[in-house]
Amino acid sequence: MDLFKKLLFTGFAICFSMGVYAQNADVNSIVKEGIKLNGQQDYAGAIEKYKQAITAEPDNAQANYQMAFTLNAAGKGSEGIPYLKTVIKTNGTLTGPAYELLGSIYDAGHQPQQAIDAYKEGIKLKPDYQPLFFNLGIAYFRAQKYAEAEAAAIEAIKLDPKHANSQRLYGLVTFHQNKRVPALMGLCNFLLLDPDGPRADEAYTNLQSLLKGGDLKAGKADAETLLLNKTLGASVATAGGNLETQLKNIFTSVGKLGQKPGRQSFFWNYYVAFFYKLSQTEHFPTAVKLIGLSADKTTSAQWLQDNADKRKQLEDWIAATERKF
Repeated sequence: MDLFKKLLFTGFAICFSMGVYAQNADVNSIVKEGIKLNGQQDYAGAIEKYKQAITAEPDNAQANYQMAFTLNAAGKGSEGIPYLKTVIKTNGTLTGPAYELLGSIYDAGHQPQQAIDAYKEGIKLKPDYQPLFFNLGIAYFRAQKYAEAEAAAIEAIKLDPKHANSQRLYGLVTFHQNKRVPALMGLCNFLLLDPDGPRADEAYTNLQSLLKGGDLKAGKADAETLLLNKTLGASVATAGGNLETQLKNIFTSVGKLGQKPGRQSFFWNYYVAFFYKLSQTEHFPTAVKLIGLSADKTTSAQWLQDNADKRKQLEDWIAATERKF
């Protein structure tokens, strides 16, 4: 190639790359405008912006994802599915969220199996994306596939132990299998993380039902579940109506069972070992105040406010306590 052609080719390449960069920058600006309009609930305006961006760059993952997100917010979730499939093909950072939204759209459209399949396909590509496991658990729960929901909840907790709703999900799906002690511990863990949130009242009501002997499923249970249910009942019977004593008795009795050979499942390693240790510390009364906060908001809230140092000590202890899966 002679010098003139080299210069011409180089100049063309520079101009082309600048043009692509300018186009990408322009598309990104348009998408940002759409996101702002979506935040203002101007869905029609946002959709028009995303259309512009996608026309300029059809495979832009952000533009396609935001289009689907806004369509779903506008009550047109099914129209967003083709855009999500475009995002999924990129196999980039938005692939996990795309599968999450896709499953939610199917779920809202009363297509539970399609939702389950979407979450499972997403997990194959993005096994570290925690919301896929959590939403898979929710989908299984709604389909009354409680054992499968429990397995999904466990994986969600492993990926993000501080995600309160995964703890709540574990509590609910084990409750529906009449696994009363796992359910109780899952709900207690949820209440430690979110003691005054919007679902705290429901969680505490379910906790009380478990303490009073309630279950949501009659029928056969395996030997371990029968033993745990019996242990819970005996622990409560000797405690009277005091929540702290009830929980201490349960956590201590079940904790001692957990020290026997063969207790190596997620439930025994993660929940039983932790609550047994907690029940033997000076921090346990503070933990019970948090667990029961929704039932005694005035007194407990005042106590927690007056004893902020004890709450901090409990939080520090929890943070420093290793929990195995």
